[in-house]
Amino acid sequence: MDLSTAVQLIPGVGPKWAPLLVQRGLETVEDLLYYLPFRYEDRSLVRRVAELEAGMTATVRATVTAVRTVRTRRGMTLLRLTAEDETGQLRCTWFHADYLRERFQPGQVLALYGRVETEAGTFEMRQPEFELLRQRPGRAVPPVLERNEAGMESLKLGRIVPVYAALGALTSGRIRWLIASALRAIPRDLPETLPAKILEALQLPDRYSAFQEVHFPAAGASLAQLQAARTPGHRRLIFEELFFLEYGIALKRRKMLRQAAPVMAITPAVRERLKQMLPFHPTADQKRALKEIAADMAAGHPMRRLLQGDVGCGKTLVSLQAAVIAIENGYQAALMAPTQILAAQHYRSACARLGGYRVELVTAATSRRRSTRQYAGAAAPQLLVGTQALLARGLQIHRPGLIIVDEQHRFGVMQRFELLRKGGAAVGESAHLLVMTATPIPRTLALTLYGDLEVSVIRQMPPGRPPCVTRVVESNQEPMMLEFVRRQLARGRQAYFVYPTIDDSAKPDLKPALRMERVLREVYAEYAVGILHGRMSDEQKAQVLEAFAAGAIQVLVATSVIEVGLDVPNATVMVIADAGRFGIAQLHQLRGRIGRPQPSGAGGRAYCFLLPGANAGDLARRRLEEVAASNDGFALAETDLRLRGPGEVFGARQSGVPALEVADPLRDQDLVAAARAEARRYVDAAPLEDQRALVRHIQLRWQRKYGLVEIG
Repeated sequence: MDLSTAVQLIPGVGPKWAPLLVQRGLETVEDLLYYLPFRYEDRSLVRRVAELEAGMTATVRATVTAVRTVRTRRGMTLLRLTAEDETGQLRCTWFHADYLRERFQPGQVLALYGRVETEAGTFEMRQPEFELLRQRPGRAVPPVLERNEAGMESLKLGRIVPVYAALGALTSGRIRWLIASALRAIPRDLPETLPAKILEALQLPDRYSAFQEVHFPAAGASLAQLQAARTPGHRRLIFEELFFLEYGIALKRRKMLRQAAPVMAITPAVRERLKQMLPFHPTADQKRALKEIAADMAAGHPMRRLLQGDVGCGKTLVSLQAAVIAIENGYQAALMAPTQILAAQHYRSACARLGGYRVELVTAATSRRRSTRQYAGAAAPQLLVGTQALLARGLQIHRPGLIIVDEQHRFGVMQRFELLRKGGAAVGESAHLLVMTATPIPRTLALTLYGDLEVSVIRQMPPGRPPCVTRVVESNQEPMMLEFVRRQLARGRQAYFVYPTIDDSAKPDLKPALRMERVLREVYAEYAVGILHGRMSDEQKAQVLEAFAAGAIQVLVATSVIEVGLDVPNATVMVIADAGRFGIAQLHQLRGRIGRPQPSGAGGRAYCFLLPGANAGDLARRRLEEVAASNDGFALAETDLRLRGPGEVFGARQSGVPALEVADPLRDQDLVAAARAEARRYVDAAPLEDQRALVRHIQLRWQRKYGLVEIG
């Protein structure tokens, strides 16, 4: 048996447990061994009964003296067991434990693990874990619980014990047993996957030793190191995962640098056109970002750049300037957004900024009315702005020079890849790629997961946008908040009321937008109240948005559909109900809809009110407090990463970010840096045959498991 063996063939798995494991993505022996404990319990403290103290958690070796079943007045069945050693007596109780009655007999020697309590002067453990050490009198008791009756090392008592997240009916204990079975079945001299020089330089153990240490630590192992995933075994498995991810990224980066791309010159005419676009003096960050983008577009190889910045920092303006560079050099540009609302917003912005250029909006509705020929030829649009309709099979971009993808985390990797391929083969060049996000990516994640992209950051805000005032509002403060909103409306401002659901059907405990619209029509009877949600048709959404932008609607009731794409400078107030249901990034995005600069450059003070909701827990309230305390999206992104972890911040299948199995970029920053450095060194210097072996390993293991990023 080796690491590629199907999980069903592991002794003890069979057809009973294999479907559960495969359903969770654990298809091979290797997959199972990468299912690491999420914590460890130190059960190595073996005490005699006389040494026990109330509140202590310990392991006791004792002989069973009595077993009986007790039925309470309420019909509950208790199993009471009495055991003793040479120093005293211990009572154990299990609830609803008829199934255990036949397991125990007087004379057995047990190892019992649990929290010690005292009752009427007697030591007691409730629901203790147990292991049979000796069935009959006369058989020797294994020393210090190293081996159980079957002659196997104890997996759950008398040692530091791994604890696994259950997989349905597969309990932590059963998973522990199956992993031990797998380790016994495979050879100790597993084929090495990491280059020998790297193992030696970083002093990393071999694969089998790493698996053994992580799953079944030896006596005397440091519990603190295990819990922090800092043992040599953990470091080996973490580095291995990061190395192959970074190696794949380094290979793509090298391939990209060898491709041809349009060389786009920054001529005096281009500079003059860029200046004409600016509504105000650009910030230093905007200037630097554009300079970096322009240098990439003139370099002769494909630009692959991530432009990230906070809500309202001016990323769209910079991206449109990049589009001007492409257009003035004789190429077409395309900008893809995840929603029709955002695409329409970009289209309006492009039309306002790019006077004299041919700009076309491409959505599912518009593409049905256009023939593919209209996107090519002399009269072809110079800038296509659209949704995923840009990926339609019949649509070809005539001479693609620049592809811009907004809110990149909402698109799958292959969607970006498809857009880049539009017409690319026809011109024999790879288009430049600029991906944008208003959800700042913590630097640790950006460097790890977007290592093939250069990163430009815009932190500074344009003039005329004061920080938003954000407050957490408790239920007894809501009347005062509603009155404050009324005063803002009386001053001619507009307000959003955001709700997590459309109606009562999804989650009855939450306030739904449809019901609250009726309530708010009564509360603000003298003002026009509108509603916007995802079930409305595109035409209905457009009508509501136009009315709100024109001031015909003063109060807009909405779901999170307004998270991106709305730019109504007169809207200065937002109320988010059941805010505890939203994440930090989403709250910050929603808040970014208010207080946007007026065309004149001035903007009104914005106010955002977060209503936690009836069932908001401690973690939810902490998220709200963090949002209320800061308007810095980058700082909030780091907080979000700490609170939720990278696996929750970015989902693999929807965003194209590989779901790391054992590594945590925030915790393992030193290994991230080491993996990146070693991977780039190996790509540049290792013999070709050695690299082919690594590529084969990536294809067999990591490509199947993670779907390594194809592009960007």
